[in-house]
Amino acid sequence: MAMSVGGKGTGRGRYTRQPMAEINVTPVVDVMLVLLIVFMVAAPLLTVGVPVDLPKTQAAPISGDNEPLTITINGKGEIFVQETLVEADALVQQLLAIAENGYEQRIFVRADSSISYGQVMDVMGRISSSGFSKVGLVTETDTAPAKKPGAN
Repeated sequence: MAMSVGGKGTGRGRYTRQPMAEINVTPVVDVMLVLLIVFMVAAPLLTVGVPVDLPKTQAAPISGDNEPLTITINGKGEIFVQETLVEADALVQQLLAIAENGYEQRIFVRADSSISYGQVMDVMGRISSSGFSKVGLVTETDTAPAKKPGAN
């Protein structure tokens, strides 16, 4: 009688298959690409939604850590706090209600270039006279080179 005594034989033993230790990353990559596309499409929509035609300037952008409150004055002279329409008389109360840092809250004023300077100064006067000290104007950067004074 012939008998096999060793562990190696016909290959039908108990421990002949090796466990599979690979991770299929294709589904993970697919999900990440879909998320990337969703965020790329959604990012431009996260800006303040009241459309205005901002004036152009060559000033450098202001850097800051926290998100400022945005006051927008559209071409019709309507005043918006973030995206909420408010009356001029209720502007200060609205700002005080939502200001996280009290009077140290940064406030940006965006105004359409077609409205008068007096309307913008009226809104800024109301804000600064109520105690807010960090008020700034928002403009678009002008890509044209600056002209020197006296140059034609």
